[in-house]
Amino acid sequence: MQRSYNFSIKMYVLGARLTAMWNKKAAKWVEGRKDLLERIESTIDKNADIAWFHCASLGEFEQGRPVLEQFKKDYPNYKILLTFFSPSGYEIRKNYPHADYIFYLPADTQENAIRFVEAVNPKIALFVKYDFWFNFIQTLHDKNIPIVYVSAVFRPDQHFFKPKGKWFLEKLKLVNLFFVQGKDSLRLLNKHGITQVEIVGDTRFDRVIEIASKPQKFPLIEQFKGERKLIIAGSTWAKDNLMMTLLIKKREDEFKYIIVPHEIDAVEIEKLIGKIELNCVLFSQLNEENVKNADVIIVDTIGQLAHLYQYADLAYVGGGFDKGIHNILEPAAFHIPILFGPNFQKFQEAGDLTNVGGAFAVYAFRNINHKINDLFFEESQLEAARGRVATYMQENTGATTKIMERLKEILDTKPVEQATN
Repeated sequence: MQRSYNFSIKMYVLGARLTAMWNKKAAKWVEGRKDLLERIESTIDKNADIAWFHCASLGEFEQGRPVLEQFKKDYPNYKILLTFFSPSGYEIRKNYPHADYIFYLPADTQENAIRFVEAVNPKIALFVKYDFWFNFIQTLHDKNIPIVYVSAVFRPDQHFFKPKGKWFLEKLKLVNLFFVQGKDSLRLLNKHGITQVEIVGDTRFDRVIEIASKPQKFPLIEQFKGERKLIIAGSTWAKDNLMMTLLIKKREDEFKYIIVPHEIDAVEIEKLIGKIELNCVLFSQLNEENVKNADVIIVDTIGQLAHLYQYADLAYVGGGFDKGIHNILEPAAFHIPILFGPNFQKFQEAGDLTNVGGAFAVYAFRNINHKINDLFFEESQLEAARGRVATYMQENTGATTKIMERLKEILDTKPVEQATN
């Protein structure tokens, strides 16, 4: 199995190089790894105490960010190394001010893992959620460097727990500590002989609550909303936009609308505007004059969605008609009831909020329309849902504090081999 894994990594790299000839994302993945180890070796301060944080992409970065920033406060003498697997994380956060070094992660070959770990010599390695690179895990273990997973989630259908996954499962046993989000992950790992597991919850709660405590203000959005109720559709794809188009045509006089596509594509946005057939204004072009007559705002910039939710009375989060919903905790941090499509089963917070009546899965336009009737028929219905969301968010904060308490114990009891470096 080890040979198969190493072969698959090399094939992945080869595939990325071939795909890079026509795919921009793959091209960035390949370009970012040119002379990568040489750059790391020439940049890293070999005498520094390094804490290595690895995130697959932007979503995992936001999940691990509260821990990284608290670590920086608690251990100011440490240097922070932040690595990404995906360009969608690296390209957006390559200038992130709280990390001292930011790089792509080298491909997980045995040679790369040994060379990387020897160059960095971290005092601790923290992986966010689920990015499992088994040569890196083995190398860190061999060098007595503590390995910690933050906000991890495990499911029975993952390959570790299948008959052919024994080799992968044995590698997971090398991890020093798993901070998992819930009981199901704890039980599953325990069942397969992994006991170094603690339930702390999801660090994303801490992050979104921090954002909600000091959101960026948008006076033009306040003016746009006026006295009307506002529905914000965030991280939408084509099927989500179809639902919103139907809703807007059906109830154009009742609400104001903001649509935030998951991918900013000028051509697709123009198509969306054409289908809505009302007065749409691009967020980038919003001003004191055109906001007066705007019915719909289409956000064609990146980075505002988490803050815009403060103005919403109801949120629709996209992705649920495809592979899975996007971040519902951002609107939940403002205690807003949430709608999303049917593919939400892999997201614990979606199931939790659905069970308590703060979020609602919809399967077609008629479901969306009926649920809006239910919520807005009486103000008390909307307020009750808001209260359920607020309670849920309050009950699930504090993961970062729990993690930092345990990290202190780990760092204070470093292996002898590492302490004498």
